[in-house]
Amino acid sequence: MATATETKAIEDYSLLDNRVQSDPYAFYELLHREQPVYQMPETGMYMVIKYESLRFVLTHPEIFSNDTNLAADKSLQGDNHVQYQSILEEKGWGHVQTLQRTDPPEHLRYRKLLDRVFTASRVKTLTPFVDNVSDELIDAFINRGSCEFISEYAMPFPGIIIAEQLGLDRSEIRTFKKWGDAMLAMATKILDEEQLRATAAIELEAQHFLADMFEQRRAHPQDDLISALVHAHGDDMEPLTTHELQNLMHQLITGGFETTQSAVAHAVWLLARQPELQEMLFENPQKIKRFVEESLRWESPVQGLFRVTRQDVELDGTMIPKGSFVIVRFGAANRDADKFECPHKFDMERSNGGAHLAFGSGGHFCVGAMLARREMTTAIGDITRRMKNITLAKPMADPVHEPSLAFLPIAEMHLGFEKR
Repeated sequence: MATATETKAIEDYSLLDNRVQSDPYAFYELLHREQPVYQMPETGMYMVIKYESLRFVLTHPEIFSNDTNLAADKSLQGDNHVQYQSILEEKGWGHVQTLQRTDPPEHLRYRKLLDRVFTASRVKTLTPFVDNVSDELIDAFINRGSCEFISEYAMPFPGIIIAEQLGLDRSEIRTFKKWGDAMLAMATKILDEEQLRATAAIELEAQHFLADMFEQRRAHPQDDLISALVHAHGDDMEPLTTHELQNLMHQLITGGFETTQSAVAHAVWLLARQPELQEMLFENPQKIKRFVEESLRWESPVQGLFRVTRQDVELDGTMIPKGSFVIVRFGAANRDADKFECPHKFDMERSNGGAHLAFGSGGHFCVGAMLARREMTTAIGDITRRMKNITLAKPMADPVHEPSLAFLPIAEMHLGFEKR
């Protein structure tokens, strides 16, 4: 784990550099000390990193709007955003703002619909299915004594679960993952024109597949999330349009794949680096939930998301002008020493570990948080119950993570282990 040193200054770092994205904690530590609101010189965006400041941003949408279209020309893609939208509008469905990308009172309509679908009782009834998927994936490599963990478990585990809950065929999860990566690309890295057109083509492929699914479920509802969304309206609200359904599926597919995949992968990477935790969790499975919460704090799968200021606002001594793009850095807030004692130490016994912001805060608290926690608890429980002496069979890539401004996607992780 890197820490800030006296030999480096803020200007020595760039959050567009993949090495800094992959291990940002020295940069975060420096910013915590010297510049808690930092304007990125490469983009003009403002980074907010302090825990209490993030809480303020996340709970004041009247100041920090979720509707990033308000300043799309200042986003990571700049004017490319207009070109991407025009391609989707011409050949499919342009992006409209729903759920995560809306503010109250509009947001409440979408949240009400999703809360009807992602209920505690639904997650509880999913538990046997989640358990079965996990065991089936481990069965495929347990006798081998090795695996490439990302492709053989971390990706397909949440992928199969979200695919089947959406009513999609689990055999196509790699296609769905390709769609999810394309849907996230505009928010994670700067695309040149060739990459932009290729990305739009993949998203259009997803849109036309999903549009057919919407029509099928309208005519023949099934016990899946697409059917629930297509028919999720009552006397007090209008049915969702195809544009709205496309955008909601965009968020559900990307959230269902990338974030839980990353969270599970980082938790198991931690087990490989701290083998004493493997035996401790095997002997004390009741502590797995604490382990999960601390791993979410320690390596937040969503490092940053975007807001736009609706007015001039001063935060941590910095004036942020109206119409500015703001990046709320969850990964930095979860390493804030003013909130978490010894923040760079993994300590599952810390008293406030559950106060992390890995799932956000306020009205936009992650709608899938209950399911994600269930998936992580199952994953760590099954892995420590069925495998021991887990080690890295091959050095991790350098840098460990694929380029992304918003997430921490591990490209590959080769493990060796013994069967219990």
